[in-house]
Amino acid sequence: MTQRRGTSGASRRRKSPGGARRRTGSRASGRSAGRSGSPRARQIAPLIDAFLRDLEGRNLSEHTIAAYRRDLCQFELFLTDVARDEKPTTRHFTSATVRRFVASLAASKYARRSVQRKLAAVKSFARHLVSRKLLDMNPTAGLSAPKPEKRLPSFLSRKEIDLLFEAPAGSKAADLRDRAILELLYSTGLRLSELVGLKKNQIDLSSGLARVMGKGGKERVVPVGRAAVTSIKRYLASRKDVPRGSRGRGEPLFTNGRGGQLSGRTVQRMVSRRLGQVSEARLLSPHVLRHTFATHMLNAGADLRAVQELLGHASLSSTQIYTHVSTERLKKIYRKSHPRA
Repeated sequence: MTQRRGTSGASRRRKSPGGARRRTGSRASGRSAGRSGSPRARQIAPLIDAFLRDLEGRNLSEHTIAAYRRDLCQFELFLTDVARDEKPTTRHFTSATVRRFVASLAASKYARRSVQRKLAAVKSFARHLVSRKLLDMNPTAGLSAPKPEKRLPSFLSRKEIDLLFEAPAGSKAADLRDRAILELLYSTGLRLSELVGLKKNQIDLSSGLARVMGKGGKERVVPVGRAAVTSIKRYLASRKDVPRGSRGRGEPLFTNGRGGQLSGRTVQRMVSRRLGQVSEARLLSPHVLRHTFATHMLNAGADLRAVQELLGHASLSSTQIYTHVSTERLKKIYRKSHPRA
């Protein structure tokens, strides 16, 4: 009996090293799998916040970052529906959900350009997560938005521009300011954000040149026409002193009634109202004057590359849309003038 127990014990002792090795090997392989496996699921909302903070450090405009925030928050809401009772995580960020998101936008009658912009924001976010090793694969790789519909930019005719500037400017400081803004927008083709952010020391009225901070923090120098220079001088002579606090940050060229920097919303409302007095077009924003500037320059024979530089376009393709406008005008002239057109 004792011998059998001893034999059994020895047998158990002989087996245990192998079993221990197997268990140790299992634990080691488990640790190895944990290190080489997929990243753990993380909540989407904090990751979006971190991505937006990263964008803020890249010198992007406030408008661009605000657009990213709106589009990604919309994507997060969509993922919330996908996750149902859970908070959406990177586990829900898949190719299938991105495709469903794009399909939902199309079903909601979003314009193709809007769908394209929203998908671009999601793609940038996905690349950010992959670069931070928060996703092991890019779920947006190979996905493309529908091509945007070709839409020619709205612009004012020469007659409408003449009517706009033939109207009396008024004698109050606000009236003189509004005329100076309209003249400067048409004279330079500035974006709304560029105009609102323009400082007094960035424009040289004697030489007729302005230093403009464009998209991505890129600076360019643009000429300012005589009519715009005259209007700006009249406005500056009439306005109140700017508070000392504003001067320290760079005295704004255009100010509100309290002497602070003028808001983009105020300019939008004013421009829409004034353009509505001379045009029946549906969309009348400050960008219409930018389109008008480019179209009139090209119609008068300006070089496409020169217009690209004046507008601050990174790519020539962005400027080429105005050649379509000029071509349409030439076609109308041809059909009207040629006897066999």
